[in-house]
Amino acid sequence: MMDLAANLAGVQRRIEGACARAGREPRSVSVVAVTKSHPPEVVNEAAKLGLTLFGENKVQEAKAKIPLCSGKVRWHMIGHLQTNKCRDAVELFEMIQSVDSLHLAEEINKRAEQAAKRIPILLEVNIAGEAQKFGYRPEQLLAELGQINSLSRLELQGLMTVPPWTSEPEKVRPVFRRLKQLKEQCEQVLAAALPHLSMGMTGDFEVAIEEGATMVRIGTALFGPRRGAKAAPQ
Repeated sequence: MMDLAANLAGVQRRIEGACARAGREPRSVSVVAVTKSHPPEVVNEAAKLGLTLFGENKVQEAKAKIPLCSGKVRWHMIGHLQTNKCRDAVELFEMIQSVDSLHLAEEINKRAEQAAKRIPILLEVNIAGEAQKFGYRPEQLLAELGQINSLSRLELQGLMTVPPWTSEPEKVRPVFRRLKQLKEQCEQVLAAALPHLSMGMTGDFEVAIEEGATMVRIGTALFGPRRGAKAAPQ
């Protein structure tokens, strides 16, 4: 049986250690608990232990799950979002972390306008240029940054990335470092602070924290491996 309390305590210790090495306060890092394929009962158990922020990869799964979960928790969209799912995403999520094109941003803005809402977003960046992954190329992000920032219903709050999978976290440190540098470039262009860097998952979140992550997206270290999962641990 999964001991969620022990898993959470272990994650918190790892966060505290990484923050100590980086000279940061642990409270500067938020855990986004990744609940893909896990049932509402697991979400509610996690909420009882004090987790408040949860991430889902697919709108359809979130649409079925969220109404069955504690109303005290907050939800972020962290997976690839199709434009035809934007209406539901605006309704379901407090933040959309995976905005990867101007076209998608415009559709989210349109749906937020219809819902009379403002939606915080992060821009997803494919730092390593992996062909199989979604996300902005850095130069394209900088080219479209002003247009996205001008969309009245969106609140641009930072950047997100999914690094290449590796069993050696040090190998992706340059990816995290580059994302932080890109955020600083964006801040210069916008003449405004962007508070968030969402980067780091189960296998590499300590390195991500050392490089400036404010949100780490953790599934496996909290909930164990997903049934039938073949992808890298989140």
